[in-house]
Amino acid sequence: MKLYYWHKEIPFQYPFTISGGRTKTHQPTLIVALQLGNFVGFGEAPAITYYNITVEDMIADIQKKQPFIEKFALTEPERYWHYLHHLLPNNPFLVAALDIACWDLFGKMKGKRLHQLWNTGWTETPLTDYTIGIDSVEKMIEKMQAKPWPIYKIKVGTADDIEMIEALRKHTDAVFRVDANAAWTLEEALKKIPILKDLGVELVEQPLAKDNWDGMKKLFSESPLPLFADESCVFEKDVEQCADHFHGINIKLTKCSGITPAIRMIAKARELNLKVMMGCMNETSIGSAAIANFLPQLDFVDMDGPLLQTEDMGKGIDYDFGKITIAGSAGLGVEPTFLG
Repeated sequence: MKLYYWHKEIPFQYPFTISGGRTKTHQPTLIVALQLGNFVGFGEAPAITYYNITVEDMIADIQKKQPFIEKFALTEPERYWHYLHHLLPNNPFLVAALDIACWDLFGKMKGKRLHQLWNTGWTETPLTDYTIGIDSVEKMIEKMQAKPWPIYKIKVGTADDIEMIEALRKHTDAVFRVDANAAWTLEEALKKIPILKDLGVELVEQPLAKDNWDGMKKLFSESPLPLFADESCVFEKDVEQCADHFHGINIKLTKCSGITPAIRMIAKARELNLKVMMGCMNETSIGSAAIANFLPQLDFVDMDGPLLQTEDMGKGIDYDFGKITIAGSAGLGVEPTFLG
């Protein structure tokens, strides 16, 4: 195989803020391509500062290991992931990008989209939400009204969470989901969640600190809303611990190191009677298409990255009021638009 890579900086339509005052105006992302003969597969991994992995770090690892990344004799993506997992043990984001590219390449070689390779149909797929980042209430209302949508994911984790949701609720009957990004204490969560339920909130994502398992155990037993793990569920090993602490898990392909482990995480979650959400990390259409191919296996999905940004690196995904369709017939089902 031959490896190519690109560093992109994707501007957000609005500054994107989550709890703790973490704000971004651009999303740095790595795009990779694997070529075998006439077939080329693409993958993506956005860089997230609070996971201490940058695009520069990923490129540095590529430059150190490129001959080994390229020399693998591809027979199936799962074997390539295991090879990369040992070759790049400290960079799951890069492994994710390469794993996605390998699956795209493999699907194109087989002439099938990934969900077809996995023998999953395309019926009753969940709608994606649209995320409203933390801002002034007036600005959050403006963002919501500029994008009429059936489901909104609202970032929370401020002293004024309830007032914020009350104000937004006055302007829409859409379903709300809230994501605290680990910002609440147990006491705050116990107080806020019943009120949020009355305000039409469907579920709560990562209410407490990622390692507050005792707090989550109590909250799990008392919460009137489903609780989903995000920061508490990064890798495969985390899924089992989430049982009896959360009602579901949110899988992020970039964090868990790609499509291959995500398949196993879904299987384990189903064994444990956990609901499954798949979330984005503000990927362009290239990374978002990898999420989209999982839609038949998901209960909930958050894949609005291309909707939040002013530029896109691929084409082939259509967003129709939350409903997702993919245009391409093989691999991820999208094609890059940045190559000229």
